[in-house]
Amino acid sequence: MKPVLAIAAWSGTGKTSLLKKLIPALCAKNIRPGLIKHTHHHMDIDTPGKDSYELRKAGAAQTMVASAQRWALMTETPEESALDLNYLVSRMDHSMLDLVLVEGFKHEPVAKILLFRSNSGHEIHELILDEHVIAVASDVPLSLAVPVLDLNDTDEIVQWIQEWMIRQ
Repeated sequence: MKPVLAIAAWSGTGKTSLLKKLIPALCAKNIRPGLIKHTHHHMDIDTPGKDSYELRKAGAAQTMVASAQRWALMTETPEESALDLNYLVSRMDHSMLDLVLVEGFKHEPVAKILLFRSNSGHEIHELILDEHVIAVASDVPLSLAVPVLDLNDTDEIVQWIQEWMIRQ
């Protein structure tokens, strides 16, 4: 199993913005990241009117759409009460990955970098620094018991992630 690292923060703090910078920067260092994004919204990656959508809606428990460029597996989980991050990670093809990044899942017991942005509407004392928080990326200097990274310095964060991966 590859290392799993969550990027967690309040909504609007910049998780996706950071990941959009981190992923290509990690790739440039020959690190192959996978990504699991948590959403609280009802989502559907399929399109109404497409054959795959119609067949899935007809009752298929799993539907795979495949082309020469990519494939996607959609699994219906109406009976599931909560997402199981370990299960989701286990569904990934680890032979193609060096690291699994997770956006969200802040309450899961996995290594995580918390984000803090000074204009997010939250205060530093609201951060929950449990035993799974391995660093905080912030846009302002902070004095914490874990490493504090510059939220605006992608290279610094990538370097820190590389060093963390080596220690795994």
